[in-house]
Amino acid sequence: MAEKQSYEGGCHCGNVRYKAEADLGTVIECNCSHCGRKGLLLNFIPAEDFDLHKGAEALKDYRFNTHRIEHLFCDTCGVESFARGKHKDGSDMVALNVRCLDGVDPGDLELTPFDGRSK
Repeated sequence: MAEKQSYEGGCHCGNVRYKAEADLGTVIECNCSHCGRKGLLLNFIPAEDFDLHKGAEALKDYRFNTHRIEHLFCDTCGVESFARGKHKDGSDMVALNVRCLDGVDPGDLELTPFDGRSK
């Protein structure tokens, strides 16, 4: 069982950088049209466990389907290192793209499949 740890991450070019407190015991591999094409591996955390250090001005937003998740990508390199939205209970959350966390090897993680294609 993993426990909450501090991670730093960001986009490919370094314009977007953040720090997050996350428990990587549950990493979602979604097959929806967006995540599947981009290869996103997601970990959902409370918004208060996320601190954007730099790059707010470089972020562009993309919304699709229900338009409830703000997929944010760097306007220079195009990498989506995180997204913002709300949990079902209405609380603010951040969806970390685990592939963008420094020093984390996705091959070392247990992935939980999610059938977003059928939702």
